[in-house]
Amino acid sequence: MKGTFDRRAVMLGEYIVESNNTVRGAASKFGISKSTVHKDVSQRLEAIDPKLYKEVKKVLELNKAQRHIRGGNATKEKYMKLKK
Repeated sequence: MKGTFDRRAVMLGEYIVESNNTVRGAASKFGISKSTVHKDVSQRLEAIDPKLYKEVKKVLELNKAQRHIRGGNATKEKYMKLKK
């Protein structure tokens, strides 16, 4: 059973690095909860593949720094649609 979690953590990490996607995007793509994705890439992956973990951490930190911008743009679009 443990091997399954390890493989999933590596697959999620590789997907996030290749696509620069968010935790939420990865969860949607793989059909699992964002809590599971976060636990896999922030805890399990560190023990399995430290190099991949560092790459994933960079992507997630960038996403975290930009999330207020994405949220603002989504709100702007919402109200532009309502205005029409």
